[in-house]
Amino acid sequence: MRRKCVAGNWKMNLTLAEARALVEGIKAKLPADAPIDLAVFPPFTLLFPMAKALDGSPIRFGAQNCYFEPKGAFTGEISPQQVKDTGASAVLIGHSERRHVFGETGELLKKKVLAALATGLDVIYCVGEKLEEREGNRTNEVLAQQLREVLGPDIPEGTLYRITIAYEPVWAIGTGKTATTEQAQEAHAFIRQEIGKLYNSSSAAAIRIQYGGSVNAGNARALMSQPDVDGVLVGGASLKVDDFVAIINGAIAASR
Repeated sequence: MRRKCVAGNWKMNLTLAEARALVEGIKAKLPADAPIDLAVFPPFTLLFPMAKALDGSPIRFGAQNCYFEPKGAFTGEISPQQVKDTGASAVLIGHSERRHVFGETGELLKKKVLAALATGLDVIYCVGEKLEEREGNRTNEVLAQQLREVLGPDIPEGTLYRITIAYEPVWAIGTGKTATTEQAQEAHAFIRQEIGKLYNSSSAAAIRIQYGGSVNAGNARALMSQPDVDGVLVGGASLKVDDFVAIINGAIAASR
């Protein structure tokens, strides 16, 4: 059975003092022996401090992005090796803000995924359609393209256990609009079907697929109760102790 994962993407938020207060608050309210995985993705400046703040807790941490080169004249970038050196164990790649604000292409994202995996980092690879694509009935076309741009022959089946797919409809990120449980399940089932085509049915059944897009305490449990929704990637609600813990509790309830 796939283990659910609740991950918080802090984006470009929080000072060091705020981050420390946040994780201390979360740790104080975490249910004991929760049967789920937990992770947070702070800005680069907070990676080393969060390694210390989260030490001994069940919460993993990762970076929000990385470049594909190990070192060099790439001002403003961070390598997978530098991410791993902080103690981080994972990296987000392909978030819609990287695709649509910073113009990252499928070719670049594939290089990043391969570099991260080669360095020993787990990857959350984000896919999702824009509003006009959904309204134009192109959701499945867009998802299939984004999956095939990265996954396939260059990423062996034996490596897939280190990849989580995050379905994040762009029209639901930071807008307050959330995909209905039916929309989320339909998209997740399609993604799983595509993984089966790229690899096989066993890989499709095993891969973890999260939902992201205005996830909150009120909708988390219902979303994660869908058969193909294996967790959530949370934005704004991950910056508030009570909201994030409520989502964690929703994941626990959905796992029973």
